[in-house]
Amino acid sequence: MTKLNAVGGERRFWGTMPVLPGPALKANVQHMESVGYEGVFVLQIYGPPFVPLAAASTVTTKLKLATGIAIAGTRSPLETAHAAIDLDRISEGRFILGLGSSIPSCTTGMYGMPPVKPLGFLRETVDAVRYLMANSHKGLNPYNGTYYKADFEEMMLTAPPLRERIPIWIAALQEKMTDLAIEIGDGLLVHALWSARYTADVQAPVIAAAIAKHGRKREDIEINAWPWIAINDDKQQAINDARATVAAYSGYKQYEPFFEKQGFGGQARACQLALGQHGEVSSVVHNIPDEMVLAFCACGSVADVLEQIEPYWSVVDSLTLMTPYRDLSMEKLYFYHNGLSQLVAAAKA
Repeated sequence: MTKLNAVGGERRFWGTMPVLPGPALKANVQHMESVGYEGVFVLQIYGPPFVPLAAASTVTTKLKLATGIAIAGTRSPLETAHAAIDLDRISEGRFILGLGSSIPSCTTGMYGMPPVKPLGFLRETVDAVRYLMANSHKGLNPYNGTYYKADFEEMMLTAPPLRERIPIWIAALQEKMTDLAIEIGDGLLVHALWSARYTADVQAPVIAAAIAKHGRKREDIEINAWPWIAINDDKQQAINDARATVAAYSGYKQYEPFFEKQGFGGQARACQLALGQHGEVSSVVHNIPDEMVLAFCACGSVADVLEQIEPYWSVVDSLTLMTPYRDLSMEKLYFYHNGLSQLVAAAKA
């Protein structure tokens, strides 16, 4: 019997892609398409995520393409809207705009943008982007938001978009952003710190309450979780290889509540204290016991990992599979990346 997702549909798997040289990018996304991935996300770390997605769109025909995430505060809503319109046109309707607020150490500390209130800023960004998508080809009235103000007096009419409403999926970590995503988004992107059990046991009722509160239909919102996965028949080696990734996230103060709620607050605080501002992650991995790694990263054989991630499917429509990445050689990164394809193939068999 085919196993289903939370809304009774097919279980869908997404992947992520770094920025790669052209031939490697082509091989990567074409392999993902052939294996049966639903789509691919490109993250914004420093550069905008739209460029590699545009390249991927020209060498695939079915694979969906999404920003995972585009950081809302690093560009004008006008640019975000028209980058989405352009990618949707290039890909012939396969694009999804994943948006998020990121964290102040990124938006202000690295990008140099002024501080904002994340919830209000993201709400306004989504509103402005949707307005621009739907009306740039018709004519725009002035937009007078708290953060975005534009009179459009010199703006010419654009060509009609392929779709006037491109799906917007909102990334959330805390409950307030989750509520916002369910209120105004077409999808909810669930952070990797929402472990399988935490998602099923703690966040499922939060999501259900928000859906009822805002009068939404569950099937109208794509819920997509991002688990870390390390496929390796040597389970202990997988745990060891994933330890640094968990340690790195433990070192951020803003993530501490999630470790606390899942029973690992002390370990997270120890990492924060030892790392300070710019400490080496390798110096704190001893603070991360095996059970903490396994709480946040599914490790082991394909069969083991499928069992470990099963609780997600009571809540989500789709999963975006990620590998641990901190302090790993390129050889190991490729090894674990290939393991994800094995999992997708096995899940679809």
